[in-house]
Amino acid sequence: MKDTKPKKDNYSLLVARYSLLLIVFVFIAACGGKKEVKQVSQESKTSQEAFALAETIRAAYLKKDFTTIAEKCTRSGYKDIFDSIKHFDSAELSFSPRWVEIDKSKVYINIAWNGKWTVDSNTVKERGLAVFQLEGTPLRLTRIARGNPFKYPER
Repeated sequence: MKDTKPKKDNYSLLVARYSLLLIVFVFIAACGGKKEVKQVSQESKTSQEAFALAETIRAAYLKKDFTTIAEKCTRSGYKDIFDSIKHFDSAELSFSPRWVEIDKSKVYINIAWNGKWTVDSNTVKERGLAVFQLEGTPLRLTRIARGNPFKYPER
Protein backbone atom coordinates (compact mmCIF):
# COMPACT_ATOMS: atom_id res chain seq x y z
CA MET A 1 0.00 0.00 0.00
CA LYS A 2 1.10 3.45 -0.81
CA ASP A 3 1.30 6.30 1.67
CA THR A 4 -1.86 8.28 1.11
CA LYS A 5 -0.94 11.28 3.34
CA PRO A 6 -0.19 14.39 1.42
CA LYS A 7 3.31 15.86 1.80
CA LYS A 8 1.87 19.09 3.17
CA ASP A 9 0.84 17.36 6.44
CA ASN A 10 4.37 16.01 6.92
CA TYR A 11 5.77 19.48 6.39
CA SER A 12 3.31 21.02 8.91
CA LEU A 13 4.18 18.40 11.49
CA LEU A 14 7.90 19.01 11.00
CA VAL A 15 7.46 22.79 11.36
CA ALA A 16 5.37 22.32 14.51
CA ARG A 17 8.03 20.09 16.06
CA TYR A 18 10.84 22.53 15.27
CA SER A 19 8.78 25.44 16.58
CA LEU A 20 8.10 23.60 19.82
CA LEU A 21 11.77 22.70 20.15
CA LEU A 22 12.76 26.32 19.54
CA ILE A 23 10.31 27.58 22.19
CA VAL A 24 11.60 25.03 24.72
CA PHE A 25 15.21 25.99 23.94
CA VAL A 26 14.52 29.72 24.35
CA PHE A 27 12.64 29.08 27.63
CA ILE A 28 15.51 27.02 29.05
CA ALA A 29 18.06 29.61 27.98
CA ALA A 30 16.06 32.40 29.60
CA CYS A 31 15.71 30.54 32.90
CA GLY A 32 19.26 29.32 33.12
CA GLY A 33 22.46 31.09 33.96
CA LYS A 34 23.75 32.79 37.03
CA LYS A 35 21.86 35.73 38.34
CA GLU A 36 23.60 38.37 40.37
CA VAL A 37 22.26 38.62 43.90
CA LYS A 38 22.15 42.19 45.15
CA GLN A 39 23.82 42.72 48.47
CA VAL A 40 21.77 44.26 51.26
CA SER A 41 23.00 47.78 52.01
CA GLN A 42 24.27 48.76 55.45
CA GLU A 43 21.43 51.29 55.76
CA SER A 44 18.89 48.54 55.13
CA LYS A 45 20.49 46.30 57.76
CA THR A 46 20.49 49.18 60.24
CA SER A 47 16.81 49.90 59.53
CA GLN A 48 15.87 46.25 60.03
CA GLU A 49 17.80 46.19 63.31
CA ALA A 50 15.99 49.37 64.43
CA PHE A 51 12.57 47.89 63.61
CA ALA A 52 13.43 44.70 65.51
CA LEU A 53 14.63 46.68 68.54
CA ALA A 54 11.41 48.72 68.68
CA GLU A 55 9.35 45.53 68.47
CA THR A 56 11.40 43.88 71.25
CA ILE A 57 10.90 46.87 73.56
CA ARG A 58 7.16 46.94 72.77
CA ALA A 59 6.77 43.23 73.59
CA ALA A 60 8.80 43.58 76.81
CA TYR A 61 6.65 46.53 77.89
CA LEU A 62 3.45 44.55 77.42
CA LYS A 63 4.91 41.68 79.49
CA LYS A 64 6.25 44.17 82.07
CA ASP A 65 9.71 42.67 81.45
CA PHE A 66 11.91 45.49 82.73
CA THR A 67 15.08 43.41 82.47
CA THR A 68 14.75 43.14 78.69
CA ILE A 69 13.89 46.83 78.43
CA ALA A 70 17.02 47.69 80.44
CA GLU A 71 19.16 45.50 78.16
CA LYS A 72 17.83 47.20 75.02
CA CYS A 73 18.21 50.78 76.29
CA THR A 74 20.94 53.09 77.47
CA ARG A 75 20.60 54.51 80.96
CA SER A 76 18.80 57.63 79.70
CA GLY A 77 16.55 55.59 77.37
CA TYR A 78 15.53 53.29 80.21
CA LYS A 79 14.81 56.34 82.37
CA ASP A 80 12.54 57.76 79.61
CA ILE A 81 10.50 54.57 79.64
CA PHE A 82 10.60 53.66 83.33
CA ASP A 83 9.75 57.16 84.60
CA SER A 84 6.72 57.40 82.30
CA ILE A 85 5.19 53.95 82.88
CA LYS A 86 1.83 53.94 84.64
CA HIS A 87 0.13 50.96 86.22
CA PHE A 88 -2.13 48.94 83.94
CA ASP A 89 -3.89 45.60 84.24
CA SER A 90 -3.65 44.78 80.57
CA ALA A 91 -2.57 46.56 77.43
CA GLU A 92 -2.49 46.24 73.67
CA LEU A 93 0.09 48.27 71.79
CA SER A 94 0.95 48.14 68.11
CA PHE A 95 3.83 49.86 66.35
CA SER A 96 3.95 50.81 62.68
CA PRO A 97 7.40 52.08 61.73
CA ARG A 98 7.04 54.98 59.29
CA TRP A 99 10.48 56.43 58.62
CA VAL A 100 14.11 55.82 59.52
CA GLU A 101 16.79 58.50 59.44
CA ILE A 102 20.43 57.55 59.81
CA ASP A 103 22.72 60.39 60.85
CA LYS A 104 26.29 59.18 61.39
CA SER A 105 26.11 57.14 64.61
CA LYS A 106 22.48 58.01 65.45
CA VAL A 107 19.36 56.37 64.10
CA TYR A 108 15.95 58.01 64.37
CA ILE A 109 12.91 55.82 63.81
CA ASN A 110 9.46 57.40 63.50
CA ILE A 111 6.81 55.03 64.83
CA ALA A 112 3.06 55.47 64.60
CA TRP A 113 1.44 53.62 67.49
CA ASN A 114 -2.02 52.60 68.68
CA GLY A 115 -2.71 51.45 72.21
CA LYS A 116 -5.46 50.31 74.51
CA TRP A 117 -4.90 50.09 78.27
CA THR A 118 -7.21 48.62 80.88
CA VAL A 119 -7.08 49.64 84.54
CA ASP A 120 -9.78 48.46 86.96
CA SER A 121 -12.22 47.77 84.10
CA ASN A 122 -11.66 51.26 82.63
CA THR A 123 -10.29 51.24 79.10
CA VAL A 124 -8.22 54.05 77.61
CA LYS A 125 -7.42 54.22 73.89
CA GLU A 126 -4.66 56.43 72.53
CA ARG A 127 -2.57 56.80 69.42
CA GLY A 128 0.37 58.90 68.43
CA LEU A 129 3.72 59.26 66.75
CA ALA A 130 6.97 58.68 68.62
CA VAL A 131 10.56 59.21 67.54
CA PHE A 132 12.97 56.68 68.99
CA GLN A 133 16.60 57.76 69.01
CA LEU A 134 18.97 54.80 68.83
CA GLU A 135 22.74 54.61 69.11
CA GLY A 136 25.57 52.14 69.44
CA THR A 137 26.46 48.72 68.15
CA PRO A 138 24.19 46.86 68.63
CA LEU A 139 21.58 49.61 68.58
CA ARG A 140 20.11 50.69 71.92
CA LEU A 141 17.33 53.17 72.69
CA THR A 142 18.73 56.45 74.03
CA ARG A 143 15.69 58.74 73.95
CA ILE A 144 11.99 58.94 73.06
CA ALA A 145 10.76 62.20 71.55
CA ARG A 146 7.21 63.34 70.77
CA GLY A 147 4.37 61.01 71.79
CA ASN A 148 5.86 58.50 74.21
CA PRO A 149 3.59 55.41 74.01
CA PHE A 150 4.76 54.15 77.40
CA LYS A 151 3.24 56.99 79.44
CA TYR A 152 -0.34 55.77 79.19
CA PRO A 153 -2.88 55.25 80.66
CA GLU A 154 -3.25 58.80 81.89
CA ARG A 155 -6.14 59.37 84.23
